[in-house]
Amino acid sequence: MKKVNSVKKTTLHKSASDEDKFIDLLLRPASWSDYIGQERIKKNLNLILRAAKKRNKSIDHLLFYGPTGLGKTTLATLVAKEMSANLKITTGPAIQKVGELAAVLSSLEDRDVLFIDECHRLNRQIEEVLYPAMDSHKLHLVIGKGLGSRMISLDLPAFTLIAATTRPNLLSNPLRARFGATFQIDYYTTNEIETIIQRSARLMGVKIEPGAVSVLARVSRFTPRIANRLLKRVRDFIEVNNLEIIDNNAVNETLKFLEIDCLGLEPCERRLLEVIIKKFNNRPVGINTLTAALSEEKGVIEEVYEPYLIKLGLLQRTPLGRVTTEAAYKHLKITNK
Repeated sequence: MKKVNSVKKTTLHKSASDEDKFIDLLLRPASWSDYIGQERIKKNLNLILRAAKKRNKSIDHLLFYGPTGLGKTTLATLVAKEMSANLKITTGPAIQKVGELAAVLSSLEDRDVLFIDECHRLNRQIEEVLYPAMDSHKLHLVIGKGLGSRMISLDLPAFTLIAATTRPNLLSNPLRARFGATFQIDYYTTNEIETIIQRSARLMGVKIEPGAVSVLARVSRFTPRIANRLLKRVRDFIEVNNLEIIDNNAVNETLKFLEIDCLGLEPCERRLLEVIIKKFNNRPVGINTLTAALSEEKGVIEEVYEPYLIKLGLLQRTPLGRVTTEAAYKHLKITNK
């Protein structure tokens, strides 16, 4: 009997996970007109794509960088679709050996688009193999070891590499220089997030009041992925409570349950600010010290927590370390002695 219950729970969990994946796919923009925001980038990409079509060539290699959840993968998907090209997706951590990169590159066909997310996590050995692949569509491989080793070169089809990263400073200069265009994807405006929420609610078949849209937009951290995630959780709330529409109360109750405050901060981010203020008396704190104090990975602090806190003006990076601002004291309701 216990085995049956266990199977049922697993099946339900898998079903919920599959539904979330389906919704994520449904909400992902399928055309340039569906892609809200980043107007400057869309305008520049349009010029690059039109020129490549006119020459009947594959487009230059592209680099997208910016915080997570802002649409880098979606942009790569739309570029491939615009060029009627196949899109192959991988990540930097998934390519640790030269053989793994060789397998990916050798599977490409003419004018395919290869998207590498988290490209800052590619090791230098992998980058060395990428250089000739990007420059002259050649794959150089060393066969054997020692004096008996030899190099062979394989021709690759003309392909486009689109790389994405949240840490452009970690890319080597030789790799960065090989991209024909580099685009910084910035946070969205509140109005753009509101438009995204309205579109997502419509696609999900959920009714939402204008006031609720505004509240959700304010706590979505200027990030479409977070806006859609929160919208799904509020949808869960109204379904469980047999409500027909998302209103302010539904949003506020969901945010309270998720422990998300009026600025969109989660407990881990509030704790980061509190640790700097209370434990270190707001003296400059190094990243390694913060990592130990919070029992959190360095990459999570630098790539997930800090960008939004800095944008809100609650945190500053100084040459000596991290310090909070007066706004952080005010938000956390801590007296600045």
